Parts: sequence; C-alpha cells; structure tokens
Amino acid sequence: MTANTPVGPAALPPADSDSGFGELRGGNLGVRIATSAAEIDAVEALRYRVFYEEMGAVPGPETARTQRDRDRFDEVADHLLVVDHAIGPGAEGVVGTYRLIQRPAAERMGGFYSADEYDITPLTDFPGRVLELGRSCVDASYRNRAAMQLLWRGIAAYVFLHRIDLMFGCASLAGTDPDALADELTYLYHNHLAPPALRPRALPHRYVEMRRRDPATLDVRRVAGALPPLIKGYLRLGGFVGDGAVIDHQFNTTDVAVVVKTDLVTDKYYRHYERQVREALD
Repeated sequence: MTANTPVGPAALPPADSDSGFGELRGGNLGVRIATSAAEIDAVEALRYRVFYEEMGAVPGPETARTQRDRDRFDEVADHLLVVDHAIGPGAEGVVGTYRLIQRPAAERMGGFYSADEYDITPLTDFPGRVLELGRSCVDASYRNRAAMQLLWRGIAAYVFLHRIDLMFGCASLAGTDPDALADELTYLYHNHLAPPALRPRALPHRYVEMRRRDPATLDVRRVAGALPPLIKGYLRLGGFVGDGAVIDHQFNTTDVAVVVKTDLVTDKYYRHYERQVREALD
C-alpha cells in the first residue's frame, strides 16, 4: 500500500452497473458488491480502524480528521463487502472488504494503484481482462475461516462474472525491516517467482532485494506456514510474486507484488461455487 491522496466521498456505482452478482451467504454473513455511498464510507471507516488504529499506519492530516482510509481510486473501484446480517444488511453490518479495480477504471485514473510501487508493464500488456486487488481487511472480531472464505468466494464470483483472466496486487508483510523478514522474502522469491512474461519488478528507487538468505538453510514448511493468510491464499490459487519488495513506511509494511492467472484456479474451486454464482445472477 502507498500513501493516500485525500479526495471527497467515493462516488456511487452507476445505476446500470453490472458489477454486482447478488449476494452469496454463509450463515449470518453475506458477500456482495457495495451499492451505496454509505456502504463505501463504511468500507473506508473499517480500513482506517484496521490500517491506522490497529496496524500502526501513519495518517496524513485529512485522513486523521475524517478517520477514513480514502484515496482517489475508491471512486472508480468496485468494493467487495462482507456484511454481518445479525448487525444489519447495509453499511452498519460491514465487517470485511476488498477493493477491485478493472482496467477501464484504472485507465480513468491514469494507471493502476500498484504502479506507484512496481513496474507492472508485463501485466498491463497482458491481452486479457485484468483485475487489481487491494485494500483487503477484516474486522478483528471476524478474522476467522468463515469471513475469509466468503471474501474468496466473492472474488471467485466477480472473476466468473467479468471473465477476468489475470489478477494482481500488492500483499503486505508486517513491519519495515527486510532483514527481519529475510526468511519470508527469500522463500517467496525462490519458490513462487512469477515467470518473466508476468513478472512485475519493484521500481528502481523502491527496490528491496528479496534474496536475503541461502534458500537451502530455510525451514520451508515453517516459513510457508507463517506467511500472512492473504499471501497464503494467493499462493493456494497458483499465484506468483514479483521481483523485489517495497517498504511502505506510512503503512508499516513490506509489500510484495502478487500475480494470479485465473486459469490456474483449480477446476474444483470453480465447480464448487459455479452453481451458487449462477443462482445469484438469475
């Protein structure tokens, strides 16, 4: 993640938007696309609580005043929501989120958000439909298997609906000392590096070497198991990482670029959710 550029309240999706896929439910929880300004405001408030109050990000004056994590990309993004219907069906029940940006939306902004950290030319040159994922967070009380599975189900439904061919984004490791993250960075580089044709590279002035240890000395099982759940989720989908990490001092994180070709998502995954997605579209 990178520094925010304060803007006004996020715009509503157009009335004829086809971004939504209905709602997928799991008990009291549901996942769907935000449809109102109030829901997007709730997303930005949740992101502020998680990123700034909990994880130690440093807010600028406008962010501190509004207590909202907000930037210009929110206006063109689709915002995936996890809603707890036991609290309420709308903004009041928002407990998780993911920001989704397709190529046409990014072009209206002059490029993708990730381009501030990485040379993503291999991804923007990709001939199919591409989707940037970012700003993922879940309220501390809901960080369990159910909420995370719903977020992934929502992404799968969105990919299915929009026929996305490639997903990418920046995923974060906690902390800004790359030596303290030497095991994780080394493991990711030597085991999950993207092929050259799909490999983003950290911008020269932000590039941090990921090869920080002899990979033969790693306890691979331990390191893989200790990765953040979000990164492990990408890797389970057949994801790759880019070349070079990026230190984000504002957000107190070390970022890695992640790339997932959606045709690498297992057939089993799609078979499991395709019926529910089709029903939600009817």
